[in-house]
Amino acid sequence: MTTLTVTARGQVTFRKDVLKHLGIRPGDKIRLDLLPGGRAELKAEQGKGSWQELSGMLKDKTNGARLSIDEINDAIAEAGASGGMRGIGRK
Repeated sequence: MTTLTVTARGQVTFRKDVLKHLGIRPGDKIRLDLLPGGRAELKAEQGKGSWQELSGMLKDKTNGARLSIDEINDAIAEAGASGGMRGIGRK
């Protein structure tokens, strides 16, 4: 068990080993849920994903082709039109 001390300003500092156990790194957000009976649950806030994950999402799916932004916009407009979504895409 870890005991933490509250400062006069109402702040608490978590030791590195506690943050590591919770999977919390510098810059991360912490979620604190208040529970009945004076209890609380503390956990790392789950992000919506990272740019690094997003960048690899289409890896090996283009056969090496590189498309311009105009070609990408045309493909989106074409897919929208064939899917019955007229008015979506480029004008």
